[in-house]
Amino acid sequence: MGILNISRNSFYDGGKYNSLNAAINHTQKMINEGALFIDIGVASSKPGSKLITPENENKLLIPYLTALIKEFPETYFSIDTYNSLVAEVSLDMGVSMINDISGGILDPRILKIVGAHEVPYVMMHMRGIPKNMQKKIHYNNIIEEITFFFNSQLKKAKLAGVRDIILDPGFGFGKSKKHNFTILKNLDHFRFLNCPILMGISRKSMIYKTLGVDAKQALNGTTALHAWGLNFGARILRVHDVKQAKECIDLWGELQ
Repeated sequence: MGILNISRNSFYDGGKYNSLNAAINHTQKMINEGALFIDIGVASSKPGSKLITPENENKLLIPYLTALIKEFPETYFSIDTYNSLVAEVSLDMGVSMINDISGGILDPRILKIVGAHEVPYVMMHMRGIPKNMQKKIHYNNIIEEITFFFNSQLKKAKLAGVRDIILDPGFGFGKSKKHNFTILKNLDHFRFLNCPILMGISRKSMIYKTLGVDAKQALNGTTALHAWGLNFGARILRVHDVKQAKECIDLWGELQ
Protein backbone atom coordinates (compact mmCIF):
# COMPACT_ATOMS: atom_id res chain seq x y z
CA MET A 1 0.00 0.00 0.00
CA GLY A 2 1.62 3.22 -1.18
CA ILE A 3 1.09 6.38 0.86
CA LEU A 4 -0.07 9.57 -0.85
CA ASN A 5 -0.06 12.36 1.73
CA ILE A 6 -1.71 15.52 0.46
CA SER A 7 -1.47 17.21 3.86
CA ARG A 8 1.18 19.89 4.35
CA ASN A 9 1.74 18.65 7.90
CA SER A 10 2.58 14.96 7.51
CA PHE A 11 5.65 14.00 9.52
CA TYR A 12 7.80 12.83 6.58
CA ASP A 13 6.57 14.10 3.23
CA GLY A 14 4.19 16.90 4.18
CA GLY A 15 3.76 19.40 1.36
CA LYS A 16 5.55 17.36 -1.33
CA TYR A 17 2.41 16.16 -3.10
CA ASN A 18 -0.18 18.85 -2.45
CA SER A 19 -0.47 19.89 -6.09
CA LEU A 20 -2.44 17.85 -8.61
CA ASN A 21 0.54 17.28 -10.88
CA ALA A 22 2.78 16.17 -8.02
CA ALA A 23 0.08 13.84 -6.69
CA ILE A 24 -0.51 12.28 -10.12
CA ASN A 25 3.21 11.85 -10.80
CA HIS A 26 3.87 10.26 -7.41
CA THR A 27 0.89 7.94 -7.81
CA GLN A 28 2.20 6.82 -11.20
CA LYS A 29 5.61 6.18 -9.66
CA MET A 30 4.16 4.05 -6.87
CA ILE A 31 2.02 2.05 -9.30
CA ASN A 32 5.06 1.43 -11.50
CA GLU A 33 6.99 0.23 -8.45
CA GLY A 34 4.34 -2.31 -7.50
CA ALA A 35 1.79 -0.69 -5.21
CA LEU A 36 -1.51 -2.59 -5.15
CA PHE A 37 -3.35 0.15 -3.24
CA ILE A 38 -2.79 3.89 -3.04
CA ASP A 39 -3.82 5.27 0.37
CA ILE A 40 -4.79 8.94 0.11
CA GLY A 41 -4.78 11.17 3.18
CA VAL A 42 -5.45 14.88 3.44
CA ALA A 43 -5.56 15.16 7.25
CA SER A 44 -2.31 14.80 9.15
CA SER A 45 -2.42 12.31 12.02
CA LYS A 46 1.08 12.93 13.38
CA PRO A 47 1.27 13.46 17.17
CA GLY A 48 -0.13 16.83 18.17
CA SER A 49 -2.20 17.41 15.03
CA LYS A 50 -5.80 18.60 15.31
CA LEU A 51 -8.86 16.78 14.02
CA ILE A 52 -10.27 18.09 10.75
CA THR A 53 -13.98 18.57 10.04
CA PRO A 54 -15.52 16.34 7.36
CA GLU A 55 -16.50 19.41 5.36
CA ASN A 56 -12.93 20.69 5.22
CA GLU A 57 -11.57 17.21 4.56
CA ASN A 58 -13.91 16.71 1.60
CA LYS A 59 -13.07 20.18 0.28
CA LEU A 60 -9.39 19.23 0.21
CA LEU A 61 -9.85 15.65 -0.96
CA ILE A 62 -12.43 15.74 -3.74
CA PRO A 63 -10.39 17.63 -6.39
CA TYR A 64 -7.46 15.22 -5.94
CA LEU A 65 -9.62 12.12 -5.83
CA THR A 66 -11.52 13.19 -8.96
CA ALA A 67 -8.28 13.73 -10.88
CA LEU A 68 -6.65 10.51 -9.64
CA ILE A 69 -9.63 8.28 -10.44
CA LYS A 70 -9.82 9.82 -13.91
CA GLU A 71 -6.07 9.35 -14.49
CA PHE A 72 -5.87 5.83 -13.00
CA PRO A 73 -9.30 4.20 -13.46
CA GLU A 74 -7.97 0.66 -12.86
CA THR A 75 -6.15 1.51 -9.62
CA TYR A 76 -7.44 0.59 -6.17
CA PHE A 77 -7.62 3.71 -4.02
CA SER A 78 -7.98 3.76 -0.25
CA ILE A 79 -8.97 6.81 1.78
CA ASP A 80 -7.30 7.47 5.12
CA THR A 81 -10.18 8.98 7.11
CA TYR A 82 -12.08 8.65 10.37
CA ASN A 83 -15.03 10.77 9.13
CA SER A 84 -18.10 8.88 7.90
CA LEU A 85 -19.15 11.69 5.55
CA VAL A 86 -15.75 11.63 3.86
CA ALA A 87 -15.90 7.85 3.59
CA GLU A 88 -19.39 8.02 2.09
CA VAL A 89 -18.50 10.61 -0.54
CA SER A 90 -15.28 8.80 -1.44
CA LEU A 91 -16.96 5.41 -1.76
CA ASP A 92 -19.69 6.91 -3.94
CA MET A 93 -16.90 8.22 -6.19
CA GLY A 94 -15.45 4.73 -6.58
CA VAL A 95 -12.87 4.29 -3.81
CA SER A 96 -12.10 0.65 -2.95
CA MET A 97 -11.15 0.76 0.75
CA ILE A 98 -11.42 2.86 3.91
CA ASN A 99 -8.46 3.16 6.28
CA ASP A 100 -9.70 4.42 9.67
CA ILE A 101 -7.05 5.34 12.24
CA SER A 102 -9.68 5.30 15.00
CA GLY A 103 -11.11 1.88 14.22
CA GLY A 104 -14.66 3.24 14.28
CA ILE A 105 -14.33 5.13 17.57
CA LEU A 106 -14.24 8.77 16.44
CA ASP A 107 -17.24 8.42 14.11
CA PRO A 108 -19.09 5.10 14.65
CA ARG A 109 -21.34 5.77 11.62
CA ILE A 110 -18.36 4.97 9.40
CA LEU A 111 -18.92 1.26 10.06
CA LYS A 112 -22.43 1.40 8.59
CA ILE A 113 -21.17 3.32 5.57
CA VAL A 114 -18.43 0.78 4.88
CA GLY A 115 -20.82 -2.11 5.45
CA ALA A 116 -23.37 -0.69 3.03
CA HIS A 117 -20.72 -0.29 0.33
CA GLU A 118 -19.24 -3.77 0.95
CA VAL A 119 -15.60 -2.69 0.73
CA PRO A 120 -12.55 -3.62 2.84
CA TYR A 121 -11.98 -1.68 6.04
CA VAL A 122 -8.70 -1.09 7.85
CA MET A 123 -9.34 -0.99 11.60
CA MET A 124 -6.49 0.66 13.47
CA HIS A 125 -5.92 0.89 17.22
CA MET A 126 -5.30 4.35 18.63
CA ARG A 127 -5.66 5.64 22.16
CA GLY A 128 -7.06 9.17 22.32
CA ILE A 129 -6.83 11.44 19.28
CA PRO A 130 -3.72 12.63 17.39
CA LYS A 131 -3.64 15.87 19.41
CA ASN A 132 -3.25 14.06 22.75
CA MET A 133 -2.45 10.43 21.92
CA GLN A 134 1.17 10.62 23.06
CA LYS A 135 -0.04 11.74 26.49
CA LYS A 136 -2.10 8.55 26.85
CA ILE A 137 0.56 5.89 26.68
CA HIS A 138 0.14 3.91 29.90
CA TYR A 139 -0.90 0.30 29.41
CA ASN A 140 -0.99 -2.55 31.92
CA ASN A 141 -0.51 -5.00 29.05
CA ILE A 142 -0.45 -3.42 25.62
CA ILE A 143 -0.99 -6.64 23.66
CA GLU A 144 -4.00 -7.62 25.76
CA GLU A 145 -5.48 -4.12 25.54
CA ILE A 146 -5.12 -3.92 21.76
CA THR A 147 -6.64 -7.40 21.49
CA PHE A 148 -9.59 -6.32 23.64
CA PHE A 149 -10.08 -3.27 21.42
CA PHE A 150 -10.02 -5.36 18.25
CA ASN A 151 -12.46 -7.92 19.65
CA SER A 152 -14.89 -5.19 20.69
CA GLN A 153 -14.70 -3.23 17.44
CA LEU A 154 -14.80 -6.35 15.26
CA LYS A 155 -18.16 -7.26 16.78
CA LYS A 156 -19.51 -3.77 16.06
CA ALA A 157 -18.13 -3.77 12.52
CA LYS A 158 -19.61 -7.16 11.69
CA LEU A 159 -23.01 -6.10 13.07
CA ALA A 160 -22.79 -3.08 10.73
CA GLY A 161 -22.24 -5.39 7.77
CA VAL A 162 -18.47 -4.99 7.40
CA ARG A 163 -17.10 -8.32 6.21
CA ASP A 164 -13.57 -7.68 4.92
CA ILE A 165 -11.58 -6.30 7.85
CA ILE A 166 -7.84 -5.63 8.05
CA LEU A 167 -6.24 -5.00 11.44
CA ASP A 168 -3.57 -2.37 12.11
CA PRO A 169 -2.12 -2.29 15.65
CA GLY A 170 -1.30 1.39 15.19
CA PHE A 171 2.45 1.77 15.57
CA GLY A 172 3.16 5.24 16.96
CA PHE A 173 -0.46 6.08 17.77
CA GLY A 174 -0.62 6.46 21.54
CA LYS A 175 2.41 4.25 22.13
CA SER A 176 5.94 4.71 23.37
CA LYS A 177 8.95 3.40 21.47
CA LYS A 178 9.04 0.42 23.84
CA HIS A 179 5.36 -0.27 23.19
CA ASN A 180 5.95 -0.22 19.44
CA PHE A 181 8.71 -2.81 19.65
CA THR A 182 6.62 -4.94 22.01
CA ILE A 183 3.84 -4.97 19.41
CA LEU A 184 6.30 -5.85 16.67
CA LYS A 185 7.78 -8.71 18.70
CA ASN A 186 4.28 -10.05 19.33
CA LEU A 187 2.73 -9.31 15.94
CA ASP A 188 1.88 -12.96 15.33
CA HIS A 189 -0.36 -12.88 18.43
CA PHE A 190 -3.05 -11.11 16.39
CA ARG A 191 -3.28 -13.93 13.85
CA PHE A 192 -5.91 -15.71 15.95
CA LEU A 193 -8.36 -12.91 15.10
CA ASN A 194 -8.40 -14.30 11.53
CA CYS A 195 -7.98 -10.95 9.80
CA PRO A 196 -5.06 -9.78 7.64
CA ILE A 197 -2.59 -7.58 9.50
CA LEU A 198 -1.45 -4.24 8.10
CA MET A 199 1.91 -2.92 9.24
CA GLY A 200 2.43 0.84 9.18
CA ILE A 201 5.91 1.66 10.44
CA SER A 202 7.36 3.44 7.42
CA ARG A 203 10.04 5.94 8.54
CA LYS A 204 8.42 6.33 11.97
CA SER A 205 10.12 7.60 15.11
CA MET A 206 10.51 4.10 16.58
CA ILE A 207 13.05 3.60 13.79
CA TYR A 208 14.83 6.91 13.48
CA LYS A 209 15.05 7.58 17.22
CA THR A 210 16.51 4.12 17.79
CA LEU A 211 19.10 4.69 15.06
CA GLY A 212 19.86 8.29 16.00
CA VAL A 213 18.87 9.65 12.59
CA ASP A 214 15.87 11.50 11.15
CA ALA A 215 12.92 10.30 9.08
CA LYS A 216 14.77 10.99 5.82
CA GLN A 217 17.47 8.50 6.84
CA ALA A 218 15.11 5.81 8.14
CA LEU A 219 14.56 3.79 4.95
CA ASN A 220 17.08 1.05 5.73
CA GLY A 221 15.65 0.60 9.22
CA THR A 222 12.14 0.50 7.80
CA THR A 223 13.09 -2.28 5.39
CA ALA A 224 14.73 -4.31 8.16
CA LEU A 225 11.60 -4.17 10.31
CA HIS A 226 9.37 -4.91 7.32
CA ALA A 227 11.21 -8.21 6.90
CA TRP A 228 10.61 -9.05 10.56
CA GLY A 229 6.94 -8.10 10.31
CA LEU A 230 6.32 -10.22 7.23
CA ASN A 231 7.81 -13.19 9.02
CA PHE A 232 5.46 -12.68 11.97
CA GLY A 233 2.14 -12.16 10.27
CA ALA A 234 2.05 -8.83 8.43
CA ARG A 235 0.31 -9.18 5.08
CA ILE A 236 0.07 -5.54 3.97
CA LEU A 237 2.86 -2.97 4.25
CA ARG A 238 1.76 0.68 4.24
CA VAL A 239 4.81 2.52 2.93
CA HIS A 240 6.32 5.72 1.59
CA ASP A 241 8.91 3.77 -0.44
CA VAL A 242 7.13 1.22 -2.61
CA LYS A 243 10.12 -0.07 -4.57
CA GLN A 244 12.07 -1.10 -1.49
CA ALA A 245 9.02 -2.61 0.20
CA LYS A 246 8.15 -4.64 -2.90
CA GLU A 247 11.72 -5.96 -3.06
CA CYS A 248 11.49 -6.95 0.60
CA ILE A 249 8.21 -8.79 -0.04
CA ASP A 250 9.61 -10.56 -3.11
CA LEU A 251 12.71 -11.78 -1.27
CA TRP A 252 10.66 -12.85 1.74
CA GLY A 253 8.36 -14.75 -0.60
CA GLU A 254 11.28 -16.79 -1.93
CA LEU A 255 11.93 -18.02 1.61
CA GLN A 256 8.43 -19.41 2.09
